[in-house]
Amino acid sequence: MMAAALRAALCVAGAALSVYALHVEHEVAKDPSYRAACDLGPSVSCTRVFSSRWGRGLGLVEPVLGGASALNVPNGAIGLLFYLLQGLLGVRRGRVASVALVASSVASALASLWLAGVLLFGLRDLCLVCLGTYGVNLALLGLNVGRWRGEKGKRE
Repeated sequence: MMAAALRAALCVAGAALSVYALHVEHEVAKDPSYRAACDLGPSVSCTRVFSSRWGRGLGLVEPVLGGASALNVPNGAIGLLFYLLQGLLGVRRGRVASVALVASSVASALASLWLAGVLLFGLRDLCLVCLGTYGVNLALLGLNVGRWRGEKGKRE
């Protein structure tokens, strides 16, 4: 029961961070001088990160498929789908749900590592919303691996 409450809280937190990222990107598109609450200085700016090419399609879709591709969606939209999936699969029991939770969490952890590297080495920026998202993703990965191990143990 405690794991279910923790999952729900993490999914809500991740979804809230994703919605805020989408909000910031939308506001910058309307007004390029917009500055979000998470912009604390020249090198601590989520606005700069979200409005960069790395803020859409993980920065990978545009070079391959072009900026106009339907797959080049904001990272916040990808996040919302991920947290929805985590929440829906989290209430399901069984091996298939556990494997899907772990697999999607591993994918989100890899995406988080990729984007953290982009922040550190490419943009040289600190994005507090991004760091919060990475923390939520890591916590979900731990929760999902623990659940998968528990499911695995039941079968042995």
